[in-house]
Amino acid sequence: MKLSFFAQKTQLIRQKFTEYWHLFNQWFINTPERAILDAYQAAKTIQKIEIEQFEGQKISPELANYTENVMSYWQGNLNRHLTTIKVRLAEFNLGSTFINTSDSSILEKLKFIDEVIARYTPPDASIFEPLPINSNAVQKQSNLPDKDVANSAPTIQKTGVIPRSIGITINKITQDFTPNAEEEFVKKYRISRNRTRRAIKFLLLLIIVPLLTQHFSKILLIHPLVENFRIENKTQIFLNSEMEDAALKELTNFEKQLKFESLLLPAPEILPEKIAAKLKNKVREIAAEFNYKSSSAISNVFADVISLVAFAIVIAFSKKDIIFVKYFLDEIIYGLSDSAKAFLIILFTDIFVGFHSPHGWEILLEAVAEHLGLPASRNGIFLFIATFPVILNTIFKYWIFRYLSRLSPSALATLKEMDE
Repeated sequence: MKLSFFAQKTQLIRQKFTEYWHLFNQWFINTPERAILDAYQAAKTIQKIEIEQFEGQKISPELANYTENVMSYWQGNLNRHLTTIKVRLAEFNLGSTFINTSDSSILEKLKFIDEVIARYTPPDASIFEPLPINSNAVQKQSNLPDKDVANSAPTIQKTGVIPRSIGITINKITQDFTPNAEEEFVKKYRISRNRTRRAIKFLLLLIIVPLLTQHFSKILLIHPLVENFRIENKTQIFLNSEMEDAALKELTNFEKQLKFESLLLPAPEILPEKIAAKLKNKVREIAAEFNYKSSSAISNVFADVISLVAFAIVIAFSKKDIIFVKYFLDEIIYGLSDSAKAFLIILFTDIFVGFHSPHGWEILLEAVAEHLGLPASRNGIFLFIATFPVILNTIFKYWIFRYLSRLSPSALATLKEMDE
């Protein structure tokens, strides 16, 4: 009876999984065609607005005599359709990575979309132009080709009669009064804003995509397969001795609780047969609970591997975004005061290699072992705590001595004062 119940449950899970897999396959195969069609319709809508409202020119306040509110309406429509095109093209590119979409009609649609969005896309080079952060940041960045570096003027300048800071201030005031000052300021602001947006989007993708991949791959794909395999092969309930000890401890506490209640309550004492029946029911509950935990731990291993693959794919297809993240972090780090830099360095070193850090490492390693279904070996944990934080502390000290003393000597002096 029990075997037939498990067989029916296994068959039902297999049927559901087959249905979901078929629907997912159909949806995934049709994704490129559906995405390119939506992007094409959005591009056609933009072209229609250009023809009907702007005499075939691009949507811009300089090319039409509209009031501010009307122009804001058309600009909002343009931004909405351009966002739709970007999102759908991203879906198309993701789907076309795994599916052959070299159709002539698709290529014609792509060509038309490129012609439309080219009128509203600034040159890519402008977003990569360096923005001055401060003198330390300018010295830190070295992204120019070798020939440009060789042809550039030397950074060391002779000391003149007037201090350089006064000359820099005068040049800044002069630039502020030039006719193009406002235009240059707006241009730099837009470049910085675009960099920040792309950097934040990329950082969010790095976090969200692996987490969602791990969660849904485990629930929809891996966990049903693992449970089916364990039922068919009648594998052990417990993956390690620690899980078995936890189950025995829970059963022992339940038995003691029953005896305590039978002695405490004024009702007649519970018969041994009833206690044995309750213990059997509890054993079944504990077995089902730890069987699920074992299946979940095995599923976590495969789901984590899939999430790492998703993380690697995001990195591989976002090389430009990595550059934006570098600019974004440089602006944040070099924009901090020396006291803030010293505070953050002390905070991170105390968290990871400080006096109280072994307790945090111990909790973290035990959680990782439980997540993967591994026994939390005390000797292994203590060996890790005795070696890894020491290596990390050495790296921190070397970085402070080697780089921080050159990049920000005042921050190093502040760090020494705060540390003492």
